Amino acid sequence: MPRNPAVSVIIPSYNEEKYISHSLEGLEDQTFKNFETIVVDKDSTDATQEIARSYGAKVVSEPRKGIGLARNTGSKVAKGDLLVFLDADTRPHPELLGVYSKAFDDDSVTAATGPILPIENSSRRIRWGFKFVSVFFVKSSILIGRPSVVGLNFAVTKDAFRKVGGFDEKLATYEDWDLSLRLRKVGKIKYLDDALVHTSARRVQAWGIYGFFRYHTGNMFRYHLLGKPKENYDPIR
Repeated sequence: MPRNPAVSVIIPSYNEEKYISHSLEGLEDQTFKNFETIVVDKDSTDATQEIARSYGAKVVSEPRKGIGLARNTGSKVAKGDLLVFLDADTRPHPELLGVYSKAFDDDSVTAATGPILPIENSSRRIRWGFKFVSVFFVKSSILIGRPSVVGLNFAVTKDAFRKVGGFDEKLATYEDWDLSLRLRKVGKIKYLDDALVHTSARRVQAWGIYGFFRYHTGNMFRYHLLGKPKENYDPIR
């Protein structure tokens, strides 16, 4: 990894030995090279940490539970001025970091996101669901001034991230939406069509497309109307 990286990629993990190579191989293939990889691991009992180190990632142990907490922990050791958040089962397109880096040449931009598609050969219904949420819904939310970005494909300047206090560690779900709503107050959030990642559809496959949308639709109303998103979001392995 470079001594003075411009970008820090932060990946939370817990027992992800089956999936984390997707993320790390995708990062190895990046055309933009001036970045570091930080894997924040919740004391995995499998080979996650060993796999991460074999790809040259910096592994940080975070025994406490919470994806927002893990991302905040990674941000505290990050050397880059731009933070990029991915999930352990998410493979970035080779141009992802280059696209993000170029977008922040505009000083008015403080955060950015892009499309998310399934990594597996999924059904047309699942592929449509991914496009609906990560393209149509997220784009529309940014346009109306109520940004709802998805944390597994998200970039933000370190300065803006710290200015708003990072992720709310009390939230088990919708911590990414909560952060993006606070970030809109300090600068522009931009949607980048070329900032593409592919991620595992394992949760959608386990719950079914209708169960997935039912959970998130109900949770969206809970968050926006009550300010209390659901606290149960068990991992799918």
